[in-house]
Amino acid sequence: MSTRSPSKLEAYLDFSRPFTLLPPAIGMVSGSLTALGATTPDAGRWTNSWAHGPTMLAVHILVGAVMASCLNAFSNGLNQICDLEIDRVNKPHRPLCDGRLSKREAWWLTGALLVVALALAAIVGWQCLALAGAASVFTTAYSSEPLRMKRRGVWANVSIAVPRGLLLKVCGWSVVKDVLTPEPWIIGSVFGLFLLGASTTKDFADMKGDRAGGCETLPVRYGLRKSAAMISPFFVLPFAGLAVGAQVGWFTGNRAALTALGVALALWGTWVARSMLRDPEALASTENHPAWTQMYVMMLVLQVGFAAAYLVSV
Repeated sequence: MSTRSPSKLEAYLDFSRPFTLLPPAIGMVSGSLTALGATTPDAGRWTNSWAHGPTMLAVHILVGAVMASCLNAFSNGLNQICDLEIDRVNKPHRPLCDGRLSKREAWWLTGALLVVALALAAIVGWQCLALAGAASVFTTAYSSEPLRMKRRGVWANVSIAVPRGLLLKVCGWSVVKDVLTPEPWIIGSVFGLFLLGASTTKDFADMKGDRAGGCETLPVRYGLRKSAAMISPFFVLPFAGLAVGAQVGWFTGNRAALTALGVALALWGTWVARSMLRDPEALASTENHPAWTQMYVMMLVLQVGFAAAYLVSV
């Protein structure tokens, strides 16, 4: 019996890593819904989609979600191209490593994804386009020369946390309201600070290839135990700050809901941090350690929780 060979389309889909594309789309929608429920004054210096009615708003939120997924797929593609030799060690099953895609095909798809993402951002508005453009710069700096932030310890974390945490949330806000106010940036900072530490959970299992490729991620530079200790506070402090900020009036969403969200996630993060510190060697034993999975689920809960806390105030 012959085995069906995988199609080129399947290779392209695998290359885009589709399971990673939902979180940024949810983050974009969450940012838009958060802005919709916010009572912060709008600077009013530009025309946003809300001004054209709920139908146009819904369309722009959907366009923004697709944009965020395309931008993340661009990030995934660029990273695989630049990390090809590293992935031959860490992830040999990926399409570039096993020959299902050529490097030329990968470049074409990656470039097309960036163009589509920026075009969709322009449809939403100039602020969305500016933020998406800034995110693409950070993404490029993370993966590619001459900056190649992945080689530079904590700067790798910064170049992930800014576009996928801070800017994503603000970009979602821009669909509905002007971003030239403090509130969306304070909200985005909660997400950014969390990812500043939590993004390292993906690096533990990749130490062998990263070390061979000259990429000094935190685990490579400091070892398992010390890097686990370094990132543990970021599973707790951003959420404690969220609870405190809700109490002192930094946010215009429902105070009780935001406080409860912050406290619950801080307790959850404490448990995750303790599990990492109890057995740091286990972090490098599997491609997707439970701490990495917990990071993704915590981010999802934070996105949904913020939107809910603001919408109940409408």
